[in-house]
Amino acid sequence: MTPQQIRLLNSLAPRLSARAIVTDRDAIAPWETDWRGRWHGHAPILFEPATVAEVQSIVAGATSEGVPLVAQGGNTSMVGGATPPESGESVILSLRRLNRIRSIDRDGGLAIAEAGVILSDLHDAVAAEERRFPLTLGSRGSATIGGLVSTNAGGTQVLRWGTMRGLVAGVEAVLSDGSLYEGLAALKKDNRGYDLNQLLIGAEGTLGIITAATLRLAPAITARAVAWIGLATPEAALQLLRRFEAAGNAVESFELLPSESLQAVLTHIPGTRAPLAGAHPWHVLVEAVASDPAAPAPAAFVEHVLQSAIGDGIVADAAIAANEAQADAFWRIRDSISDAERATGPAAQHDISVPVEAMPRFLIEAAAACDARFPGTRASGFGHLGDGNVHFHVRAPAGADRTRWLAEEAPIVTRFVDDLVVAAGGSISAEHGIGQMKLHELERLSPPPRMAALRAIKGALDPAGIFNPGKLVTLAPSAADE
Repeated sequence: MTPQQIRLLNSLAPRLSARAIVTDRDAIAPWETDWRGRWHGHAPILFEPATVAEVQSIVAGATSEGVPLVAQGGNTSMVGGATPPESGESVILSLRRLNRIRSIDRDGGLAIAEAGVILSDLHDAVAAEERRFPLTLGSRGSATIGGLVSTNAGGTQVLRWGTMRGLVAGVEAVLSDGSLYEGLAALKKDNRGYDLNQLLIGAEGTLGIITAATLRLAPAITARAVAWIGLATPEAALQLLRRFEAAGNAVESFELLPSESLQAVLTHIPGTRAPLAGAHPWHVLVEAVASDPAAPAPAAFVEHVLQSAIGDGIVADAAIAANEAQADAFWRIRDSISDAERATGPAAQHDISVPVEAMPRFLIEAAAACDARFPGTRASGFGHLGDGNVHFHVRAPAGADRTRWLAEEAPIVTRFVDDLVVAAGGSISAEHGIGQMKLHELERLSPPPRMAALRAIKGALDPAGIFNPGKLVTLAPSAADE
């Protein structure tokens, strides 16, 4: 431990419960590595506060002693955003014990959940009140509300409900001096200047420590229809999306994946099977729902649109899930793509967005450009076509050494892909955040006024630079944007 960390520990010991301070190396070690296993750090202390007051004490003490804090929830960051630096100068502030659902307002459609509440637990709790929180993702069994708010998470229902930014009605957070920002009131109108809630959402723990959030709920689903669709091109998928949108607002999810992604799941994920009998270059997974028992059945809605699309040659084949088990089987394929692709070997992975209308062309042309520029690689994209966000992966050549390729070749691939994204008017981070993975690329590709504004905000709210150092934005410019 550094002298500053020792002083912090000594000052906090009388004020925190014994369980709130962890110094055992074996207990800390699992939280020093990101879930992908790509970033490794060191933290001599892990704080696990159980109350907001304890968080305030920790933050105030850390600021006083100049000890950086890395906030952590479920440790499911895809960009190394919750991993401490290797230097050992930072400590981990885990919010997992702040796991109370403080209230559920069934009629008002709101829930207040603390930062450590696991997403699937929130789903279960609001379902008991005949409500739902309309955001889901593959890591719902471990991702926490604080992390989802801090990264402005997306998921598979953004098409209808938007990202976490649109689902958060209020935020409670501890600021760098240990004071508590109390912004949980779900005001429909609030014109008191800068919106601090929105600043904290998506800030990746670099401006404050989110301790609770007020979340918008939706009515419970009374019926759903899930369909698996085979088609020839991403352009055909976009045409199908527009037909669904023109027919009504029942569609919540519209996921696009190439045949390579489906084959990876069928090869590496036990118990999965192809939803359609024939082979198709591209596939779409659609889910439509109803929340009113008197509303038209989603299955009839989906069937009507698909019949028209098949008749016009947009769709080659389709299957509507006959029951909930089959619907879940379709979704299991989509949710397993990341695990399956990891099993196929190393890849440079990119969470990108471009305008929706430009996405079909981008998927084809960017993949071809990568395959030509990096012989032996194989590029493809899958994900949320409806909101212009896909996960664009460039897989290493067969037999490539994983460690060497990720360290030496993947950064070159990423720079190439990011340039293609920016040229298409897109973003190099659509839903996973910047973390440490994309820090230098953000600086390289962002206009100087944008970076200057980000640093000014960081400097104003975290002048000592103690919150999540080395993530999202640094206070001093780097060589990338000088």
